Amino acid sequence: MNMDRRRVLLLAGATLLAPAAARAAGQPLVTVYKDPSCACCGAWADHIAKAGFPTTIVEEPRMNAIKVRFGIPSALWSCHTAEVENFLLEGHVPATALIRLLAARPSVRGIAVAGMPVGSPGMDVAGMEPETYDVMAFGSKTPSLFMRFRGASPIPN
Repeated sequence: MNMDRRRVLLLAGATLLAPAAARAAGQPLVTVYKDPSCACCGAWADHIAKAGFPTTIVEEPRMNAIKVRFGIPSALWSCHTAEVENFLLEGHVPATALIRLLAARPSVRGIAVAGMPVGSPGMDVAGMEPETYDVMAFGSKTPSLFMRFRGASPIPN
């Protein structure tokens, strides 16, 4: 069989893209609610997509109303809110924490990163060291520590 260069390139490209497509097909959709003017929210959605999760973005100029509607504790608010299956994500939650949440399926409403810690996914700032921050689980009586990170790297708790 004589394969020309074009066919070889197409086959090679399909082979490289297949694992990412298969991974994305197996992961649940993440719906991200963000203010239209917020750039870091889009960068966070890109981080989640690169981890293999299909994402959709809903532009919402009234983000506080979304957070109140979902029942996210105000002490945990950040700039964007996301839904994935029956869970909520608030703020710059690393994909590693989302993967753990979906694997463990704890009895919580969601997980959150309060504020906008430097070095968290979507909050990379050139020349600044990443901060250590907590991913908190919420939806029971009191928010509790779910995971701890420095930048996008988990720290054992």
